Amino acid sequence: MRSPFPGMKPYLENPELWSAVHNRLIVAIADDLVDHLSEKYRVEIEKRTYFSSDEESVLVGIPNVAVVTGKTAEPTSSIATVSLPVQPQKVTIPISEEVNERYLEIREVATGTVVTVIELLSPKNKRSGEGRMAYERKRNQVLASATHLVEIDLLRGGKPFPITSQNLGDYRILICRGDRQPNGELYAFSLRQLIPPFPIPLMTGEAEPILNLQPLLDRVYEKGRYYLAIDYTKPPQPPLSEDDRQWAEILLRG
Repeated sequence: MRSPFPGMKPYLENPELWSAVHNRLIVAIADDLVDHLSEKYRVEIEKRTYFSSDEESVLVGIPNVAVVTGKTAEPTSSIATVSLPVQPQKVTIPISEEVNERYLEIREVATGTVVTVIELLSPKNKRSGEGRMAYERKRNQVLASATHLVEIDLLRGGKPFPITSQNLGDYRILICRGDRQPNGELYAFSLRQLIPPFPIPLMTGEAEPILNLQPLLDRVYEKGRYYLAIDYTKPPQPPLSEDDRQWAEILLRG
């Protein structure tokens, strides 16, 4: 079953689905690039690991570690009083989880040099916490080098990374060439548009292959059978604007 949405599929942005979608799409991009690169290059799937607590599961007002202690009040008279035993209380303790985020590196075979880094953003990259800090460290490291950065943001939720632009769209693809800093190329597009094809920068003078992400995402949607996991009678998360909600309802009815 094909998705009713022509471009990005907003229901795939749900954090419960995105992790699997992210992994499938990273592999699809890597395989597609190999078909368009000379044997001068290799494409590696790399992994960034950090520990993160799920802030949403932390109850307000409950500390990370609760120690239950008993304190007997000072007697107000010489008559002995019997204090009630302290009863344990129910508490929730956030537990850090190991997070693995995959990204791509295009390397020159002869030298092992990382020519281009391709990042597909996750929800944790776009909200405050260790996920954003870990990604920012890697991002700043790449931007301070001669390595090219391709940053793919297919998530409406969260806080976008700073970009000087009058139109950030619903989704973004940012290309930062290492030899043109701080200038970059931004492909900003809406929910209603197809994902635009874009070039993958390589070494100076090399022909740049075009990555057509739209058919790769469509294939991930179909091969992952996400139409069986999505309840289209409910609104997507994060929710759509009122105009887009009405537009989506027409698509879904069709």
